[in-house]
Amino acid sequence: MSAVAESNVVGNSGCGFAEYPIFRKARPDRTVEDILADIQHAADLPLAQGIPLPAEAYTTEAFYNWEVENVLRAEWLCLAHRSQIPNPGDFLNIDILGEPLIVVHGKDGQIRVLSRVCPHRAMDIMPPGFGYDGHGPADAREGGAGCGHTRLFLCPYHHWSFELDGSLKACPEMQNAEGFRRDDYALTTFRSELWNGFIFVNLDGKAGSLEANMTDLTSDLAGWDMSKMKVVIEREWDCPFNWKVLIENFMEPYHHLGAHCRTLQPLMPAKDTWTSGERAHSIRVNTPLKEAALSEMRQQYADGTTEGFPLIPTLPPEHQVQWSAYLSYPTFLLFGGPDRMIWYRLDPITTDRSRLITTTLVNEEALAAPDFEKRKAAAEKMMIDFHLEDMEVCTAVQRGFYSTGYRRGRLSHLEMPIWLIERYLAARSRNTWPTYDRPAAPSQR
Repeated sequence: MSAVAESNVVGNSGCGFAEYPIFRKARPDRTVEDILADIQHAADLPLAQGIPLPAEAYTTEAFYNWEVENVLRAEWLCLAHRSQIPNPGDFLNIDILGEPLIVVHGKDGQIRVLSRVCPHRAMDIMPPGFGYDGHGPADAREGGAGCGHTRLFLCPYHHWSFELDGSLKACPEMQNAEGFRRDDYALTTFRSELWNGFIFVNLDGKAGSLEANMTDLTSDLAGWDMSKMKVVIEREWDCPFNWKVLIENFMEPYHHLGAHCRTLQPLMPAKDTWTSGERAHSIRVNTPLKEAALSEMRQQYADGTTEGFPLIPTLPPEHQVQWSAYLSYPTFLLFGGPDRMIWYRLDPITTDRSRLITTTLVNEEALAAPDFEKRKAAAEKMMIDFHLEDMEVCTAVQRGFYSTGYRRGRLSHLEMPIWLIERYLAARSRNTWPTYDRPAAPSQR
């Protein structure tokens, strides 16, 4: 049996990582229908008998294409936080699932998600680097790659220009085109909604209400008041693994024992974690701080030696003594602590490649602290340290899925989130949601 090795570099700009070859075994893959039937079988097992998803769910191009059409494009995907485009004219260029997009703060104060594809000849009106040097009205600004400010959008190919709401403003030398009407050639507007300061898009335009989907998380996360928080740390990572590998790893706390034995496990031991009851649109995992770590944190805040941000005073007692991980299906990931919110923006690219942007949000009190930059540096180091551990294991897991030596294991009770994700995928294959046509799984506490 032949094997093709492809070298993948794990990392982001400014950080070097080891190279990991992925060996793709030339073996016949099961059909999408076979894989979905397997997922349904696994989802119907009780957690005590739980098994992971089949390897083909992470390696088969046809299955990934099914996910793109039936899960990813069909549901709400988070693109940005409003703090990243605070002023009229601010915009972000984002590519997701093959769609080149602009997230723009309009002159009328509205946030829109527009296509970057010019309706004239399919030119990307904001190619990397904002077009040619010195060309057009858009200026790059601080805030990461693809972040800019402009008064209008100008296609560098034939100088068609567009207002910030996407309407066609001017199109030179089109007077001889019979029946041509400028109103017919606006940039495509994608359906978007705001929740808690986050900007979501639904690419196929058919998803249900975002607000209704977020009912549970709205209650869970009210204490952070994220609409008033700001993104202060942003790191981009090239991930040579399937998007679900990252989602599962983010949500299950069992791997604190191994991958995070020096970082998270001493603070929030795996054995103390638990998953809340099953929901239709989200998962919540509770990771209480170890009593010794909690006592040390309180002492550091009392004597002014903490490296953390100021504690968020509006958090209820339960969130003052633990961190909590959240997934809003399919890809919106949050990890909330007593002093900050960590948000992962995940962009699936291919069967075994994803782009990840890890961010940290803080409130105005944290920004106003005189030693904010020092605390920010400590927070960034912490985030990078535990994420490097995740990158290594996720990359190795993807390699393992291609191996004929892989034997599908069993799930620990601490991996309840993986089982819930299986139940979510199974429900979507039935064109419904978890808990709609099956009893909801109870909380572990």
